[in-house]
Parts: sequence; C-alpha cells; structure tokens
Amino acid sequence: MSADPQTLSPELDAWLAAQAHKDLLRFITCGSVDDGKSTLIGRLLYESQVLFEDQLAALEHDSRRLGTQGGALDFALLVDGLAAEREQGITIDVAYRFFATEHRKFIVADTPGHEQYTRNMVTGASTAELAVILVDARKGVLTQTRRHSYLVSLLGIRRVVLAVNKMDLVDYQETVFRRIEQDYRDFSAQIGLTDIVAIPLSALRGDNVISPSAHMSWYTGPTLMAHLDRVPPTRPSSTVAFRMPVQWVNRPNQEFRGYAGLVVGGSVRVGDPLVVLPAGVRSRVARILLGDREAQQATTGQSVTLVLEDHIDVSRGDLLAAADAPAAVSELFEATVVWMGEEPMLPGRPYLLKCGTRTVAATIAPLKHKINVNTLEKLAARQLELNEIGLVHLSTEAPLAFDPYEENRDTGGFILIDRISNGTVGAGLLHGALRRAQDVHWQALDINQAARSAQKHQKACVLWFTGLSGAGKSTIANLVEKRLYALGRHTYLLDGDNVRHGLCRDLGFTDVDRVENIRRVAEVARLMTDAGLIVLVSFISPFRAERRLARSLLGPGEFCEIFIDTPIEEAERRDPKGLYRRARAGEIRNFTGIDSPYEPPENPEIHIDTRDTRAEQAAEQIIRYLRRIGVIDLDGVFIP
Repeated sequence: MSADPQTLSPELDAWLAAQAHKDLLRFITCGSVDDGKSTLIGRLLYESQVLFEDQLAALEHDSRRLGTQGGALDFALLVDGLAAEREQGITIDVAYRFFATEHRKFIVADTPGHEQYTRNMVTGASTAELAVILVDARKGVLTQTRRHSYLVSLLGIRRVVLAVNKMDLVDYQETVFRRIEQDYRDFSAQIGLTDIVAIPLSALRGDNVISPSAHMSWYTGPTLMAHLDRVPPTRPSSTVAFRMPVQWVNRPNQEFRGYAGLVVGGSVRVGDPLVVLPAGVRSRVARILLGDREAQQATTGQSVTLVLEDHIDVSRGDLLAAADAPAAVSELFEATVVWMGEEPMLPGRPYLLKCGTRTVAATIAPLKHKINVNTLEKLAARQLELNEIGLVHLSTEAPLAFDPYEENRDTGGFILIDRISNGTVGAGLLHGALRRAQDVHWQALDINQAARSAQKHQKACVLWFTGLSGAGKSTIANLVEKRLYALGRHTYLLDGDNVRHGLCRDLGFTDVDRVENIRRVAEVARLMTDAGLIVLVSFISPFRAERRLARSLLGPGEFCEIFIDTPIEEAERRDPKGLYRRARAGEIRNFTGIDSPYEPPENPEIHIDTRDTRAEQAAEQIIRYLRRIGVIDLDGVFIP
C-alpha cells in the first residue's frame, strides 16, 4: 500500500530544506595503487547509509562475482565503475560520489594512483578543499605519495588527512604509524603542507573510519568521518575582493540590461563601485537579482545578475571586480602547466586559453623548465609530454584580467585548448604578469600599412606556399615574384633554405624547432606586410596549427595559402637535393613525409596539383587569383 503523497510532502520539504542549508565539503582521495582509496570511499558510503536497496543488492552480487574479499562485501566496487577498473582492481577514471551526514554534505573524488593518469588526478583536485592521502602501512611513504602530495600543494589544497591504511595487516602497531607519520611530515614541510591530520585506520575492517578502533587504543585523535564532519572548509575566494566573470549579458528588452555570472570571490552590495576588466571602465551596482528576487548583497558561490548604474560596454568574458581592489591585467604571464594532450606541448604553437568565461588566443614561449614531481627537481626541457608539468611563459593576443592562482583559483586557473580539435590539452595556474608586460608598450606611429601600401600602389598581402620538399614551391614562388616584379609590384620572397642561413640558423628539424621556425617567419612576414609589401613565403610548414597562426597575424584578405600538391612518390622521384635518399638511409632525421608528418591544408585559397600543372601554368594561375581579389588589376596597377 502506497502512502499518500500529500502526507509525505511536509516531511520531504523539511528534509530538502535541511539539506539545502548544510555545508558542502569537496575532498579527494589519492595515493599509490592498491592503497585502498576505493575501499575507503565505499566504506564511507556504506556506513553513512546513503545506498539504496538495489545498490546494496548489486554490491552483494558483484562482491561474490568480482570481489577480492572471498565473497564478503568489497566496498571498492561501489566506486570502481569502469569495467577495466574492475578487471584490473585499480582506479583509472575520476569517480565522484555524494554522501551526507547529520552535519554536512560531501562530494568525494576517487582519483587514480598510476603515474600515467596524473591528468585525471589534477582534474579531481582542481575543485577540492581537502585531500585524503592514503599510505599502505606495510609500504610507508612511496614515490607516488610524494607525487600526489606535490600535486595537492601545487593545486592550492592546504588541508591534508594522512590516512595510514591497512593497519590490520601490521598488527595495529603504533610504532609503524608514528614512523610513517614522521616521514610524511618531514617531506610535506618541503612543499608547504603543514595542516596535516594523521589517522591510522583499516578501510576494509572499518577501524577509525566511522567509529574508534578497539584495536588502537593508543590513538586518541578523531576518526576519519569525525574529522571530515568538523574541519572548517577552506574557501579563500570568500575572503578576497569581489570577482564575477560575466557569463551572459541579459537584454530581454530596451529597458533592462543585466550581467549574469557566478560570484567567484568576495561579496558585492547595491551601491558598490565596480570596474569592468580588462577595459577598466567604472560604474556602480544599481540592482542585484538572485533569480527573480531582488537582493541587497551577493556573496561567493551565488549565481546572480547585476545591473549597473551606467550604460557601458560589458561583454561575455569580461570580469567585474571591486573598484578599490581590481584584478591585474596583462598579456604576458608566468604559469605552471600540467600537460594533458596526447601530442606534446610545443612552444610557439598557438593554443586557445580559457580563464573564467574569457577565451583568448595564446602562445607558449620556450619552456623554462619541467618538474620531476617525484624528486621536485627542475629539469631542462624543450617540450612537455602527456602528464608532465612545467613552468612556462605565455602570451595572449588580447589582455586578460586575472588573479594569481594562490589568491583565487577561479580567476587564476586556466585550460589550454587545441585550436583545430577543440580538445583540452592542458591545465594551468597563473602566477603573475611578467615585468616586461608593464615595461614594453606599442608605440603609436603616424605612417601605417595603408599609407605604405598606397605609396607603392598595391595591396599588401602574404602568399604562403606550402607542400612537401621537392614539390616545386620555391620554383613557382620565384616565377610569381618575377611576374609581379615585371608588373612593378614591390615584393619579397622568404625561402625556407635561405632563412635558415641567418634568422633561423640556430634551429634544427624537430617538431619544436619547426614550430619556432614558422613562428619567426610568420612574424617577419607580418612586419613586411605592414611595410606594404607583397610577401611570398615558401616553406614546407608541415603543421596546420602554425599556418593558422600565420594567418591569424594578418587582416582579412591578406593571407593566401597556396598548396603545392605533389605526392610523396613524385617528390621523392625528383629529389633535386638528394634529401629523400639520405632520409631513407637514416642520415637525416625528422624529415617531412618520411619520419615526420605533413598535414596538408584543408581549405587553401589555391590548390595546385603539379602532376598535371607545369610551374609556369601554376604561376599564371596565382597571378589570375591576385587580379581577382584586387591585389593587381588587369593592367597590373592597384588603385587604393
């Protein structure tokens, strides 16, 4: 017989109201493989009585079929949801679970212990306020323990529970626990972790998890659950100045303009002065809306709509900040990056950087160093591989408002996005603006590109020739320049081999060097275009990302990608310089088309297949295109 919903409604409402007012603590568990992280979380879920009957039935069934406890309940199975995890008995993905006690709500992330899943752990730790670091009492502090502790410190988690697990397997000896605790405190002091509570426990047996252990009367501290229940949450963002990234400009009609977003720092009241960053325009708060309700104040963690007194230009991605304590604004930064992409991080390659609600194009300068998170040693490196961490300098194409990550995670943390695949390839922490960002400024000039182009009676642009070695790029580019010169055009040809004798003589042919090679040439081509020239660039330029960077440096209609399409078999047959033969013999490494990839253009302005087009015909095709887009008219004369 079912109960009348009307009779349950008051009780349900009361329960929901009680839950809504409970504090929320986010924490992670981490440690070496088989330290018992999943078992501990499973025990917490089981003991807190948040499991439904069907979940308990499934746990009993899975424990008999897949468990490692001889048919007894295997609490790890509550968390290890992936089939691969259950088969291997390890955690691969980040598993999030919710549970609650009388005093507090919890969201716990079970993060992987393996080194190759560092990026997964970083994801889980990015929103946590406390870390439970497990150590197997039989093994003590391991390399993985130090690795995870360093990552916890790096990501701004300051409260740590050292959970010395599997005490039942060492006969609950106090000396074992005290030795591990001291070893860990000695190490953690080196990385700035000082708020540490050490608890001896057995997740499998339940000792000191929920209730005090009868086997460890020598321990007088709190149980794990008691400590989690009463530890004050660490929310530094609530004590800093007001910050709200604008998520959406709400303009339902001509009478209302509101700026919606999540308050990620401090608080704001009606009448408070604000500054819009990065523009620096000031106003005051006229109204605060929490949903459809007016409020006098908004604090950290609330989603609000702010109405300002003045009608000023505010867009998605801008940061509303306290006028008396604004965030910093810069285009050059020092940052720590955790690399998450399968392909390595290449300095000089353009990425998208997303910080808060703002997305800007960004480029990483040469890597300062990478960090061996096992030893904390700083190592010289030219690129970052998957799961590696390094200190970098990066530049953005537009100003970015930010706070150092140590002060505010939301305005100091960022992700890097691949511009072609749109996949997240890195996560980072902004430490501060580089000094030269304040010392180096754009100098205003009276003579601009338009004036220089008009003087030369032409439209400046870049003709970017790309293709395999031996495709005929230089030959065709040379013929095009001769035609333009005969027509009275002002040109310059940047050829790959010639540039490597001077500007790029210090670069080799690794992927990192190729990226830097094209970055330099693209910047030179931009300067020459600014001088009013028609610039011909003949480079293999094997990667789409760098060709896209070159295009992004120029204005609309100023970049023409010309794909000289020659199959590698034909290019190798020609082999005018003997390079393919030497590459096949192993004398040349990282040769495009042999042991280094070439990414052909997807939508070039001009596509020339040299199998059925002679060099002279290709040059004429390019000249016709330039006439069609207005670089030269039919008589070879450009009229600005």
